[in-house]
Amino acid sequence: MSQSELLTSVQGGLGVITLNRPKAVNALSHNMITLLDDALTEFENNDEVHAVLIRGSGDRGLCSGGDVVTLHKSAAENDLAGAAPFFREEYILNHRIYEYPKPYIAIMNGLVLGGGVGVSVPGSHRVVTDSTKLGMPEVGIGFSPDVGGVYYLANTPGKVGNYMALTGSQASGADAVYAGLADVRVPDERIEALVQRLETITGPDQVDAILAEFNETQESALEHESTWIDEVFGAETVEEILTGVQTVAAQENEVAQKALKAFQRHSPTALKVSLEAVRRAAELSLAETLVQDLRTTMHAVAGTELAEGIRAQLIDKDRNPQWNPAQLTDVTDEAVQAFFGPVDGIDDLVID
Repeated sequence: MSQSELLTSVQGGLGVITLNRPKAVNALSHNMITLLDDALTEFENNDEVHAVLIRGSGDRGLCSGGDVVTLHKSAAENDLAGAAPFFREEYILNHRIYEYPKPYIAIMNGLVLGGGVGVSVPGSHRVVTDSTKLGMPEVGIGFSPDVGGVYYLANTPGKVGNYMALTGSQASGADAVYAGLADVRVPDERIEALVQRLETITGPDQVDAILAEFNETQESALEHESTWIDEVFGAETVEEILTGVQTVAAQENEVAQKALKAFQRHSPTALKVSLEAVRRAAELSLAETLVQDLRTTMHAVAGTELAEGIRAQLIDKDRNPQWNPAQLTDVTDEAVQAFFGPVDGIDDLVID
């Protein structure tokens, strides 16, 4: 762990932050959270910096999420006290980005997953590309979306947020703009030219016009599927949603078929907690959602599903998690609601 995990520089009027763990697709370590917060403070207090830009090193993406392999030990041992500081500081950082006083420009190429969403989507200017694969894949490891993700998903058009939360599917750049998770789409080959133009700014008010100049719209495949997604994912229970997906999949709809396969491999508990989390977030602010996230995350660390999900996907890589309960019908509403209550021994998140 060193400062080289995150690089900073001032290029003209732009403060540039580069996540620098390319072999891990820039997965966020605890050290990187601290360094990113320090960089935001430095740039906020530098009058020559008119906007901040964050990007990832390498060509695989901005950020593949939090470093969940490190989290596995805490989850396997139910070590809440060991896991809590990372999430507490990460969520406070997510909210700081949301309220940052200078333009915060995220270059969201390639993989933008989980924690990568948390350091980009709260920003004031979100730039996706034609390689963008944005998603909240937490249900696949027995978890529910965190980093404020359910707040953004709750505010997508129709029921797209429910669809993304429950399937863990990855949105393209055009899909992300449609869903309100990004602002402009710029082809990958024009990103360096965009950054160079942004370096020339002499005031924060120039960012919007530059981004508009580089923006290239594209039709969203997700929008094309929105009619059945809104109908099916608007159902009351996960079981009803699953039945609806099965019906559409039987009509040889490829998107529904992929969604069905996702449902069949995801944790039943995580599916139900995720749907409840998105629904609750529709009535919450981002700060309130992050308070909720710390509760659901710590309950997940205390439970069995997260440790098993990480083991199956990232440790043993057998891709064969043994979920408990294994059936949706065995996950009670009482068990779901318990994820949203206070966590013994862990103070609630406080965002000033």
